[in-house]
Amino acid sequence: MEDVLIFSVDGLAGISKAINNVYPQADVQRCIVHQVRNSLKYVPWKERKQVAEDLKEVYQASTIEEAKVRLDEFEEKWSDKYPHIVRSWRANWDELMTYFDYPVEIRKLLYTTNIIESVNSKLRKATDGKRVFPSDESLLKNLYIVAVELEKKWSKRPITGWGRIYGQLSILFEGRI
Repeated sequence: MEDVLIFSVDGLAGISKAINNVYPQADVQRCIVHQVRNSLKYVPWKERKQVAEDLKEVYQASTIEEAKVRLDEFEEKWSDKYPHIVRSWRANWDELMTYFDYPVEIRKLLYTTNIIESVNSKLRKATDGKRVFPSDESLLKNLYIVAVELEKKWSKRPITGWGRIYGQLSILFEGRI
């Protein structure tokens, strides 16, 4: 692979540095869903819904400037109780907010790694029950069958507005698509 435009990643340590070493022009978007999940990990159940709603105000803001204001408001409200949440969002801010560099239609595709995790889950499911494959080729055939099934499923539900999204990507990444 010669070029990648955008990577959507979870919080794996060092992944962004590795990506930037190999693909220096690529943008890195950290998964918002993972960030929220990690933020809520140590929040008591009775406050979890309110903290999640306040975080939603940050990542669903319409502009990066509004998102910064919402994070400041979140910090004012919750930093005494949950300073680790504010620290984590501030430490990862640039990668969490990469998707604000893109139009709204593209943002919806970038903010989470759930699609990737779904594919990985299907691949694991196809191989978990089998301890040993007779050959590397048999493993590859098994994974190929899963990929074909996933492609059939996805072709029935194409990405809404793909023509417009592709056009936007073509403008944003002129000469790279």
